[in-house]
Amino acid sequence: MHFGHAPDIWKEFPGLGAGAMFAEGIAPHVSVTSRIAGFNAIAETRLATQSEGELPEIQAWRRAFSKMGLKPTQYRCASEQLLRRFRQDKALPTIHPLIDLCNAISMAFAIPIAVFDVSHVADHLTVRAATGGETYRTFAGEIEHPEAGEIIFADGKGQAHARRWTNRQSGTSAVRAETAAVLVVAEALHDTADEDIARLMATLAVEMEAIWSITTRTGRLHPSTPRFVF
Repeated sequence: MHFGHAPDIWKEFPGLGAGAMFAEGIAPHVSVTSRIAGFNAIAETRLATQSEGELPEIQAWRRAFSKMGLKPTQYRCASEQLLRRFRQDKALPTIHPLIDLCNAISMAFAIPIAVFDVSHVADHLTVRAATGGETYRTFAGEIEHPEAGEIIFADGKGQAHARRWTNRQSGTSAVRAETAAVLVVAEALHDTADEDIARLMATLAVEMEAIWSITTRTGRLHPSTPRFVF
C-alpha cells in the first residue's frame, strides 16, 4: 500500500509540508490521559493570547480553503475545529486512545492530523481532485458523492476517506476498538510547515512507542518524494 499527493496538489500548493506514519499493534485498553495533558496545556496557552483563527497554521489553511472555493468559516480544517471546540468547552470528548492522542498533538501544533484504519483502505490512499464518481460514507452511515474537483483522500476502489481535504474524515476507515494498524497523515501550509511537520511526526512517534511499545515507520513527502509506501 502507499500514500501520496497527486502532482496537481503539489503544483497548486507548493508550500505544502506533509508527513505520514504507519503503525501496527494499536490497542484501545491503554490510558493516555496523563500524556495528552501537556499537549492540551500548550493549546490552552496559545489560545490565551489569540483565537484559533489568528494562528498562522490555521490562517494558511483558511487561505487554502478559499482557494478551493470554500468559505473558510463554514468549512474548517480539522485542527481549527478541534481548537475551536477546546476553547469553548475546555475539553474534548474521549473517543479512542490513539484519536485522543492525535487530537491533543494536533491542537498543540495547530496542524491537522488524519488517522485511517488501513484494513478499510483499498490498495492506496491519494490526496487528489475528485472525479465525481467516488463514494463517501459519513459517520452516521449516509453515502455522499463529492463533486468533481473537490480535494479528497481517495483509495483504489474510489472510496473517499476524507472530504474537502482536511475538513472531514469518513466513517469507513475511522479508528475503532478493533483497529490494529493505522496510517497517520499530518499536513500543513504555513511558512514553517516542513520543519513543524518534522517535529510533529517525531513527537507522535515518541508518544506512540511509549504508549503501545511499538516501532512506527514515518516518512516526509515532497514533490521529489511524493509517495510513502507502507
